[in-house]
Amino acid sequence: MSIEQKQKLIESTLRLAPVVPVVIIEDARAAVPMARALVAGGIPAIEVTLRTPAALDAIRAIAEEVEGAVVGVGTVLSAKDLRAAHKAGARFAVSPGVSPGLLDAADDSELPLLPGVATAGEAMTLLERGYHHLKFFPAVPAGGHKLLGAWASPLPQIRFCPTGGISLASAPDFLSLPNVVCVGGSWLTPADKLHGGDWAGIELLAREAAALRAGA
Repeated sequence: MSIEQKQKLIESTLRLAPVVPVVIIEDARAAVPMARALVAGGIPAIEVTLRTPAALDAIRAIAEEVEGAVVGVGTVLSAKDLRAAHKAGARFAVSPGVSPGLLDAADDSELPLLPGVATAGEAMTLLERGYHHLKFFPAVPAGGHKLLGAWASPLPQIRFCPTGGISLASAPDFLSLPNVVCVGGSWLTPADKLHGGDWAGIELLAREAAALRAGA
């Protein structure tokens, strides 16, 4: 699959909803009910980060058991991460930054990658490699919506999914920008609701997020 084809898949995934939840899951048994709650609330694309030992099992369970979910993998750092996530059933991958080795591995992988950037120079480098959809991370510490908005004119070919420090209250500032497709956020799956099995609460958070609209 070409980089152009993989970027089209990334774009279609990012356009499924205004928010992609960024999930840190400690217990894989929570993955299926959590994902069902998100999908029921109108949030089908789910990024499960490789920050816990349960992550790959969670991805596998969601991919196999949750109808309507488009499960991806986050915190991808290496070719090994890409291979493991693809084998587990992930449909897209997200990285906090990039390295030459990761980009080479992504070229050889069928798993579409959404690479992370924090500067205009990094964005330009990825544009040269054929990437038109990027993650802006960490969004708030790196400069927030004002910095990202300033990139819209000199880098009109690129669309972003800003992630890092964004909340329900601040998401509209990003979603109103012409170069933002969606945002990523961890507020949809807070640890207390995951640990407590509050799936109705997660569905409610998903519904609030789904009501946001890019370009609104």
